[in-house]
Amino acid sequence: MYDLIIIGGGPAGASAGVYAARKRLKTLLIANTFAGQSVVSEKIENWIGTIAISGTELAESMKKHVLAYAGDMVQIKEGEIVTSVKKEDDHFLVTTGGGENFQTKTILVTTGSARRKLTISGADKFEHKGITYCASCDGPLFEGQDVVVIGGGNAGFETAAQLLAYTKSVTVINNVKQWIADPITVDKVLSNPKAKGISDSTPVEVKGDGFVNALVVKNNETGEVSEIPTTGIFVEIGQSPATSFVKDLVKLNQRGAIEIDPWTQETSMKGIWAAGDCTNVRYQQNNIAAGDALRALEDLYVYLKTK
Repeated sequence: MYDLIIIGGGPAGASAGVYAARKRLKTLLIANTFAGQSVVSEKIENWIGTIAISGTELAESMKKHVLAYAGDMVQIKEGEIVTSVKKEDDHFLVTTGGGENFQTKTILVTTGSARRKLTISGADKFEHKGITYCASCDGPLFEGQDVVVIGGGNAGFETAAQLLAYTKSVTVINNVKQWIADPITVDKVLSNPKAKGISDSTPVEVKGDGFVNALVVKNNETGEVSEIPTTGIFVEIGQSPATSFVKDLVKLNQRGAIEIDPWTQETSMKGIWAAGDCTNVRYQQNNIAAGDALRALEDLYVYLKTK
């Protein structure tokens, strides 16, 4: 019987693993990988305490940190996924894809989410060569350039607002007539002379020569096709939280994210906490995921010691 099973790696899972070891909790960390979404970034400049680091180096560093403290308290199963979690009396039964079963008093879900990918012609060819899914990670690399944001929701406009600080221009593409983002956010961004909005238009092709140099869009009403010169395409068309294995246990919102108490990170099910991009938090960043996981650890530690 474990005190805690951490499901997922990345900044949230790794941070939780370190704290669980330091608090001497008998813990099992099950993660397919320690790499979060930022693993694809060549240069991360907003990981606090490190001026610049690649996504791969960050993942390796987090794994080493967990291993350095693991000792005899934290067992790690890497390269494995959890397929189901069941409530049994006063504990939980966790089943992996390999068919193994583990019992635990508490659970922390840190499985993150996957960004919905752009699937138009040329998208695969130019991913990481002008197409990016993380403005905070890669935005500064496009300083002084003309960039495009695909997605007219709040995430798209928040990305555009961030990019306007250092790019030459930002064009936001929306595939329906009405902007999905909050009106005040839309007005604030589009009032910037460097910003432009194109609605009711669908991206159909990414062009380039080794690196992105244009995005082709089609007007949904007229059928007119136009080409937007750009060296950077930031994709904000939503995310898919990795939460299917707990959908029958905890409350999820309409997009499948785990609803948590922001004061404690606890879910609707007593004994299960969640942190990072798999939750319904408004902002999703490496530093935020790590911090939220630590808040969860502090709360579940109190729960275990007072139960």
